[in-house]
This record gives sequence, structure tokens and C-alpha cells, in this order.
Amino acid sequence: MTALFGRQDQAWFDALRREHFPAERNQLDAHLTLFHHLPPSAADELKHRLAGETRGVRAPVARVGGLMSLGRGVAFRIESPELTALRASLAEAFAGLLTPQDAGGWRPHVTIQNKVTPAVARLLLERLQRDFRPREVEIAGIGTWWYRGGPWEPLSRHMFA
Repeated sequence: MTALFGRQDQAWFDALRREHFPAERNQLDAHLTLFHHLPPSAADELKHRLAGETRGVRAPVARVGGLMSLGRGVAFRIESPELTALRASLAEAFAGLLTPQDAGGWRPHVTIQNKVTPAVARLLLERLQRDFRPREVEIAGIGTWWYRGGPWEPLSRHMFA
């Protein structure tokens, strides 16, 4: 499950990802993961809950608040108390179904570089930090996806008002 960005913000993140992510490993658009894995048996309940969380609801306020080192990559840290609260509510509802990765702490971020050497990642982080300014980003909705060994297949989209 991912947060869906507005068109302009998605294009900005995607351009950075195309520029800095190793091309042979870049199979996905830039994304903000809310949960890495929920079992397919939860799909109907998930769609129902997401419809209730988004229908007629104002989009969460969010911003790129800083940069994060991933060791072998770089990401933008996303700050959004409202999105964090929504994720916490869903985590509570699906607590017994969460993987250890999803049950642990959540660090909202958008990866723009990964799977490079630590030295290459450090250089990009330093370069981006020089000109970094926080900026608001639009969270347009929530998307769910099937992962079947390759690029993701869309399952559902739930747009904010």
C-alpha cells in the first residue's frame, strides 16, 4: 500500500529516481510505502477501510522535510502527522496480519537512489543537502498493489476529496 502523490510531485520524484537509481534495478515509479505486505485475504477489508478513510476526506498535509541516508542509497523524508495517524489506525486494524517489517516503526520516505556503493550514495546525499529546502507535497490518495515477482499491478485507488 502506498500514498499516491499529486501529478506534479510524482513527476518530480520520478525524474530524480530515473536520474539517480541504477537503471537496471529501477522497475517502479517513486513511491511512499505505507505497508510492504498484507495478505491477499485482507484485500476486501482493506478496500472497505480505505474507502472510509478517504471518501469525502480532505487530503493529508505533507512535506518533504529532509534527506535520509539509506547506506547504499538516498531518500527524501516525508512528514505528515495526518498520514502517520491514518497508517497507525490501519496498523491497529490489521495488527495480526502485519509482517515484522510493517509492525515495526514507520519511517515515511521516498527512495530516489538505492543499490549503489556507500561512497556513491554519500556523494549524492551531500550534493542534495547543499540546496535542500523543505517543500510541501500533495498526497492525492492511497493505492494498493499486487506484487507478483515483477512490477506492481494496481489493485485499488482511493482518492482524497
